[in-house]
Amino acid sequence: MKNKTERTYFDRVHTWGRLWSVGALITLLLVPVSICVHFNAWPPMQEVFKALIKVLPIYWGTAVVEVLTYTPMLGAGGTYLSFVSGNITNLKLPCGLSAMENAGVKANSEEGEVISTIAIGVSEITTTVIIAAGVLLFAPFLGTLTDPDSVFSPAFTYVLPALFGALGAGYFRKHWRISVFPILIGIAVLLFAPTLPAGTLLFATIVASIGGALVFMKLKWI
Repeated sequence: MKNKTERTYFDRVHTWGRLWSVGALITLLLVPVSICVHFNAWPPMQEVFKALIKVLPIYWGTAVVEVLTYTPMLGAGGTYLSFVSGNITNLKLPCGLSAMENAGVKANSEEGEVISTIAIGVSEITTTVIIAAGVLLFAPFLGTLTDPDSVFSPAFTYVLPALFGALGAGYFRKHWRISVFPILIGIAVLLFAPTLPAGTLLFATIVASIGGALVFMKLKWI
């Protein structure tokens, strides 16, 4: 009975996840199509294909890497929610990992699957509410705050590094031995390929983390 329940849950997760993913893709494509239909202005397909050929290999590679990287950390439900709602690297991933750490569960467990899905869902609702409130409240003077000459401008520049620094500090403090190797690999990769997409860099550091941890275990350093 337990195995049947587990299969039913994951079957539903994958069924609804696929439906929402396809629905989100269709919705995104309908926006430019609707604009073209309304104004009767269609871009030359030859020019569209020329532009796509230059960027598709990069985005396809990044998309594959992100799926392989995020799914083991967020679980099936969390992954579907994250890819449908977006903003994975700087919001959904930290929320999912932080929630599982605070709950004391592992990402590949049943509890971790549930906690990650709930955390990412709540984060999306919270984000939507905050963005809506921010648009209504700060729209009149937001341009002044983000202006390059504003005293608040540096704060907006370092929001993402500050978020990941605060999130990573806890992990580095607890597991400082195995964090040294991936940090060095990440720095080396950025020195030789500073324009590397974040998803590819994340995948490289995760592989370095796993490889470094295995080597340290073999040497009995951890």
